[in-house]
Amino acid sequence: MTAPPELSEQDRLALLDAARSSIHAGLVHRRLVAPVDDADSPPLRAPGASFVTLRREERLLGCIGTIEPVRPLLADVAHNAYGAAFGDPRLPPVTRDDYHRMTVKVSVLGGLEPMEAASREALTEQLRPGVDGLLVTAGHRRGTFLPSVWEQLPDRGRFLDLLWDKAGLRPGEWPPNLRIFRYRTVEFGE
Repeated sequence: MTAPPELSEQDRLALLDAARSSIHAGLVHRRLVAPVDDADSPPLRAPGASFVTLRREERLLGCIGTIEPVRPLLADVAHNAYGAAFGDPRLPPVTRDDYHRMTVKVSVLGGLEPMEAASREALTEQLRPGVDGLLVTAGHRRGTFLPSVWEQLPDRGRFLDLLWDKAGLRPGEWPPNLRIFRYRTVEFGE
């Protein structure tokens, strides 16, 4: 499994600023405005995968991300921040009032590691709560939980049941085309 990139404090602040700026531009211009790519930092210019989570106190305002690197990390965070604010299909768009009261959390993903598990029991034994993010796919169905989800769902069985449900699978179902991957993240926020 590839570890998430090493990010300096300056890198983290730049990513949080890119997320905030993207959301602000969305409120003002009603569209995604790409961040100025003047980053000197190689990790910010390199392809990266990220999730951006927005909260107002304990209420989720949005969470959108990418599982695999498709664009420079700085652009990925800006794109996902905009998506979390205005494109999460589960929630209404962020308002100006939300913007001034919300917190932004960025999760930068490491590479995917395929997991070999022939049964739910075998998978349960391999899980590392608080460390592993999981991606499950079966045909066109897929779902993921970031490692931070373990904070709300510390029970392995419940974690898997809700992940299966998120992927559109019945909890406990083990389709023949099921693929499971784990990944780690580095998370930081305001």
